[in-house]
Amino acid sequence: MNSPAAPLSAPRLVVFYSLFAGLSILANIGSQKISLLVYADAFSVPVSVVVGTGVGLVVKFALDKIWIFRYRHRDLSHGIKSFILYTVMGLATTAIFWGFEFGADAIYHSEPVRFSGGVIGLVIGYLIKYRLDKRFVFA
Repeated sequence: MNSPAAPLSAPRLVVFYSLFAGLSILANIGSQKISLLVYADAFSVPVSVVVGTGVGLVVKFALDKIWIFRYRHRDLSHGIKSFILYTVMGLATTAIFWGFEFGADAIYHSEPVRFSGGVIGLVIGYLIKYRLDKRFVFA
């Protein structure tokens, strides 16, 4: 169920969604870097990408739910179902993000380029995800 708060105007929506996407990207890439500092053995890059994906997912869900879609859950069960649906809607966009990040890593073998690929993949994914979330998650 939607909250009684008025929806954002189109220009404000673009600004806020972009700002929150940026914050989520920082949370994702930042937690990847922290993960790499903590764990530097075999599979450290895939582990860091999974950690970053999880952190970014939680941050983006909270920001989208509260500020972009002004959405309130009826109860805890409804909130859990919404988060699961949000996660499912993000599977395709996560594939885009991972494809860009792992692709950049495979081609250039450079952490800065890998992170840049991840940022590009996240931006593309968030553009697609907004439409999916609006139609299926926060409708």
